[in-house]
Amino acid sequence: MTSRRKAAGIAVLGTAPLVFSALTAVPAAAHGSMTDPVSRVSACYTEGPESPRSAACKAAVAASGTQAFYDWNEVNIGNAAGRHKEIIPDGKLCSAGRDKYKGLDLPRADWPSTRMSAGRHTFRYKATAPHKGAFELYITKDGYDPKKPLKWSDLEAEPFAEVTDPKLENGSYVFDGTVPGKSGRHLIYSIWQRSDSPEAFYTCSDVVFGGGSGGSAPVPEASAPTDGQIEEGAGKSTVDHNGHDGGHGSASDTGVKSAPADESADRPGEGAGHEATGANAPAPNGESDGEERLARTGGESGTAPLAVGGAAVAALGAGLLIVAARRRRGTATGAARHRG
Repeated sequence: MTSRRKAAGIAVLGTAPLVFSALTAVPAAAHGSMTDPVSRVSACYTEGPESPRSAACKAAVAASGTQAFYDWNEVNIGNAAGRHKEIIPDGKLCSAGRDKYKGLDLPRADWPSTRMSAGRHTFRYKATAPHKGAFELYITKDGYDPKKPLKWSDLEAEPFAEVTDPKLENGSYVFDGTVPGKSGRHLIYSIWQRSDSPEAFYTCSDVVFGGGSGGSAPVPEASAPTDGQIEEGAGKSTVDHNGHDGGHGSASDTGVKSAPADESADRPGEGAGHEATGANAPAPNGESDGEERLARTGGESGTAPLAVGGAAVAALGAGLLIVAARRRRGTATGAARHRG
């Protein structure tokens, strides 16, 4: 083989890694958290992971470290697939069983809270990367004791609010629900189960009904992070906007029960439906499930990796044709010389 033909073969082989990397390196970015009523992780992020104001957030940071709160939008399990009660142990609902977020499970009656009343309420869930999916909201039963670890049996058996593919407004999912009558301190638990992936997200929002604080001392009011605060802390977040490392929300990071082998393949960053939308940016205001930006594969930017993959495949095909043509020419030339 001549040096020219060897070089051509090497060039073609060199495109193969490009093909496979282009087709498999699909960024992951489905994230968010409840902001009305404000989730615990959102409230502590708003106070500032380095110097939180409330006693509860100080305790949570002491237990989990600051990184958990810079990663406030990733309290998730990558392979949940609707098996929430099966894989999240009692006492670890707020952390989704992840050791990284264990500070959120601290049983105490002084978590920053949102005032709540019975009746119609508009809920807001900040979507730093929107995806198709369904929300379920549960509330604690009468007699709930915030000073005890939260168990599944502490929640009402049925969700009081359910919605599939709610609309986006100003970067948040917005939907209505009818809050049941309660008094004193309670907790609203949300589950966001994606429909384009087994991944699910979880939040605990502390709420207070009536005029009391629901505890022995005044409780600070919870505040949701502003867009400016989210942007400011993005540089310290380890939530990977260009693809997960495969460890986020996996059973290995704490007490979460392992999924069967056939369900664990599509964890964040390891399977379909995890295309990023910009730098974790939500789709434009008011877009609903009827519009293509909330595609079942995760967003319109998913066409970019496919385009790259198509270009790589085309390059490989072209290279193979060049090699084949050169081989044919070489064979013909050799035959002519033999006849001569």
